[in-house]
Amino acid sequence: MPELDFQVLGAEVARYAASPQLVFKLLLTAADTETPIHNVMLQCQVRIEAMQRPYEPQEQERLLELFGAPERWSQTLHSLLWTSTSALVPRFQGNCTVDLPVPCSYDFNVAATKYFYALETGEVPLTLLFSGSIFYEDPWGGLQIDRIHWDKEVSCRLPVGMWREMMAHYYPNSVWLVVRQDVFDRLYQYKRHQGLATWEQTLERLLGPAEKLTKHESLPSE
Repeated sequence: MPELDFQVLGAEVARYAASPQLVFKLLLTAADTETPIHNVMLQCQVRIEAMQRPYEPQEQERLLELFGAPERWSQTLHSLLWTSTSALVPRFQGNCTVDLPVPCSYDFNVAATKYFYALETGEVPLTLLFSGSIFYEDPWGGLQIDRIHWDKEVSCRLPVGMWREMMAHYYPNSVWLVVRQDVFDRLYQYKRHQGLATWEQTLERLLGPAEKLTKHESLPSE
């Protein structure tokens, strides 16, 4: 089977996709440069290596929901599955460059979204694990098929600013929040009964008393 090596050359925001998406530029290199590769059905799992970067105090506070208190991070900080994706690599011999689309969710029920949103600056350490099928030509001109095993992986770092730029491009000055149907029905009923025009007004009306209570509880006792 032809041995393939992978390298991430960079990443960019997909400007015209139907939903938020990054495109990773992959370089595939075959150890045997004489064997024609008809195509590769490439599968990729992208993981966030959260242990491999420092965090500012405000980032630590936002990550409480994922990893708990910072003093316990030696036990609770762990890698996260970001997403799984795939790409069809066309015919090549020796090496080729291919775009790997990485769909990105803005659903705050997803751990990876919570993680990215918590970060202010710096880079996110990633590991890309590859699998899939290789279709290649044997020395007698016959077509052969083999599997790429999951031991093929590569590390790279994604700028936090790129993720923020992507979300600002697709959802300018807004976020998506998914709630249960019954909770939404109650919230919608409250909005109608209060005569509120927008969801922002509805949430601000509800948050006001809670924020006052929180502020009062945080005041130092005399």
